[in-house]
Amino acid sequence: MNRILRVAQREYAETVKTKTFIIGVLMAPVLIGGIIFFVNRTSGGTTGPRPAIKVRVTDLSNELGSEIRSSFERHNQSHPEAQILLDQLDAASDPTAAQQEGRNKLRQGRLEAYVVLDKDIIDGSGKMRLYTYKPKAANVDALWTVENLVNKAIVNRRCQLQNLDPDMLTRLRHVPMERVELGATEGQEDVEGEGARAARMMVPFFFMYLIFMGMVGTGQYMIGSVIEEKGRRIIEVLLSAMSPFELMAGKILGLGGIGLTATGLWAAAAYMAARWQGLNIEVTASLVVYFIIFYILGFLLLTSLLAGVGSVCNTLKETQSLRMPIMLVFILPLIAWFKLVQNPNGMLARVLSFVPPLTPLVMVLRVSASPDVWIGEIILSMILLSAVVLATIWAAAKVFRTGILMYGKRPSAREVFRWLRQS
Repeated sequence: MNRILRVAQREYAETVKTKTFIIGVLMAPVLIGGIIFFVNRTSGGTTGPRPAIKVRVTDLSNELGSEIRSSFERHNQSHPEAQILLDQLDAASDPTAAQQEGRNKLRQGRLEAYVVLDKDIIDGSGKMRLYTYKPKAANVDALWTVENLVNKAIVNRRCQLQNLDPDMLTRLRHVPMERVELGATEGQEDVEGEGARAARMMVPFFFMYLIFMGMVGTGQYMIGSVIEEKGRRIIEVLLSAMSPFELMAGKILGLGGIGLTATGLWAAAAYMAARWQGLNIEVTASLVVYFIIFYILGFLLLTSLLAGVGSVCNTLKETQSLRMPIMLVFILPLIAWFKLVQNPNGMLARVLSFVPPLTPLVMVLRVSASPDVWIGEIILSMILLSAVVLATIWAAAKVFRTGILMYGKRPSAREVFRWLRQS
């Protein structure tokens, strides 16, 4: 045990001192702060004046001219930095020629959008067609505005024909909404904003992604360390003083400490950033305990696999083909996270909780998304994952013992299975 601790201490100290680790740990809080600062500066304000765009409208109904002009004028008065100019408003004197001319001007770059309104657009059976030609990404928002302006003109005209007040309809549709979260005692109330709702939805994903980054990001050090020591022939010296299992166990233990250090700093930075923004993120003691347990078990599982991969390869390039399938398995919960958060006690979430490679990520997502996850499922998933981790460590140790001293051609899968059978 003393040898394992010495290897772990050396692995931890050597990794912490590397520039890659220091930059990676420090950059996370800096990036979080930078993103928050950028969002605060850009949201809710203008991004600077945008060049005016030209739009042509052909109204085949001959009834919307004044409404369309008024709609565009009101927009330009209230948005002087984002003008939308009505290049021409055609009547239906010669529909075919007007539409042909409009499309030609659009192709020549003299227009950014061309709108055609059917003759029966007002009674609801006609359509509004918006033509574009090689639209620019910068004009996407402006095109949506054009649609809304023309649509508003049509609705206003329909209201006039029905003797309805459009402003009155707007007031009737508008219902002020205030979401209030109650505290533990009477009188403790907190008005919940849209940011708090989005943050509550993202908290489970954050915990799952934090485990993923801690496992995968730190696990890369395992392969790098094994390949480096194997290539520089340091392995022979180390194995003269300890067994292959002690060496592998020490590396896993040391890198596990690295992972906990990094994830702890990232979590603290994210929590402080949320508090800075006034978001009340509730993190219970039980959630922290579950996070640590599942992180450790998931890390042991992944690093054991990577230790076995690193021991049978001679260069980092050789590890790519073996490492990629492992990484793809752990990415699956990240793809399905939104569905799992919406129904953390559903059949899909429960089934994935007992698929060992996915268990750490899915269970952390579930317990952070809902306090109603049955404690029995949590305990059973821990027992199953622990059993799989022990079996994986055993198999990885057998592969590590033989593969770590092999050089030259990488062994085939059949040879690796033979090592396991012989052991």
